[in-house]
Amino acid sequence: MQLGQQRLLATLVQHPKRIAGTLAVLLLGTGVTAFGVAPLAPDASDLPVRQIVEVVQPLPSQAQVDALLDYQFNLFRTEITRSTDTAETLLRRLNIDDADAAAFLRSDSIARTLLLSRAGRTVTAETSDDQRLLKLSMRWATEDDTQFKRLVIARNGKAFSSRIESAPYSISTRMASGNIKSSLFAATDDANIPDAVASQIANIFSGDIDFHRSLRKGDRFSVFYETLEADGEAIKTGKVLSTEFINNGKAYQAMWFNDPAQVASAVKASNKAPKGSYYSLDGQSLRKAYLASPMEFSRMSSGFKMRFHPILQTWRAHLGVDYAAPTGTAVRSIGDGVVDFAGVQNGFGNVVFINHKSGHTTVYAHLSRINVQRGARVSQGQNIGAVGSTGWATGPHLHFEFRVNGKHQDPTLLAQRSETVPLTASSMPAFKQLAGTVRQQLQIASTIGQSRAE
Repeated sequence: MQLGQQRLLATLVQHPKRIAGTLAVLLLGTGVTAFGVAPLAPDASDLPVRQIVEVVQPLPSQAQVDALLDYQFNLFRTEITRSTDTAETLLRRLNIDDADAAAFLRSDSIARTLLLSRAGRTVTAETSDDQRLLKLSMRWATEDDTQFKRLVIARNGKAFSSRIESAPYSISTRMASGNIKSSLFAATDDANIPDAVASQIANIFSGDIDFHRSLRKGDRFSVFYETLEADGEAIKTGKVLSTEFINNGKAYQAMWFNDPAQVASAVKASNKAPKGSYYSLDGQSLRKAYLASPMEFSRMSSGFKMRFHPILQTWRAHLGVDYAAPTGTAVRSIGDGVVDFAGVQNGFGNVVFINHKSGHTTVYAHLSRINVQRGARVSQGQNIGAVGSTGWATGPHLHFEFRVNGKHQDPTLLAQRSETVPLTASSMPAFKQLAGTVRQQLQIASTIGQSRAE
């Protein structure tokens, strides 16, 4: 026995790892076997079953049903007015069946004038679930850029009343860009940009770009502008805040800025703060002494040169510029001045002469109507009349002249020659800070515009 123990001990000493592994396998196998034969829970089919029956009392629901049957709700609908609208046709498109409302619209002078004779205005109606009119409202823009008008027709029992309200616009900013293929208007139409924005872009850069003759296919532009909203509806375009126009490879940039120094000076002198102005991003004012054109947009039909006169049938020097445009197109003064003559004069027909500073005079001829009188002060861009064909004219157009001390000059060169006024030194820090932000915005807009074009 003692000899066997000694041999076992020697074997453990010589092969400790082998023996330890063998013991582990034996123990693991024993454990798995024990787990495998462990008894499970009782079979569910052997358990006793008990059935319990309870009576459930239903909650009272009749009151809820009655409330639902008595519940009334209002509906809101929107329509666009038409020039042919009657009270019945407008209400029918709004899905309103209300004889009292139709009778009121026909009889009320305010509703009849503003609602039934105007096309293109958005009307919002609030109705009951049985198609009776409760409230109708319509908004429209005015010359005021701070407030809009609102017509409200409301039911009070069986009667209706109408009133006109004024309310302030809410202002949002929009970004757009476009590429020139034929004209500025065609490009802005393609980009869904309002005509008023296109007009502002042309006015801003009119001293640097001749939008009648200088546009090139491939020119592009970017613009940030305000939209004036009435009750959430965009009904008017505000001012352009910043814009860039690349013409024939050269970039022109502009931003709106209200010079604090000029504001303080004007308020001190007249208690009236001036509006801001447009500046290049290096601080040069873009408002020059003269606009490049007396009309916002038109086709130049005859320039400052020799031409064959269509009526006199001779070659004569054409001492002005002719702009072809439909009768009634607005004509504006290209600069500040005083009306020297407004009336009929020989071949000019209806004509306006305006004296400006430094012996400068501008002439606007063949007008269909004149909107100013002799001696009146006019400001740059002010409407002074409309295109016509009075006097010696073969068709509707504007004949425009520029004279310096009585001598005719080429009008197309005026805006480029007129001087600009830089910002005051005290305003430059605030201007530079804003200009840095505008430069980044225009860069983003330009990148987006190029990506769309490609």
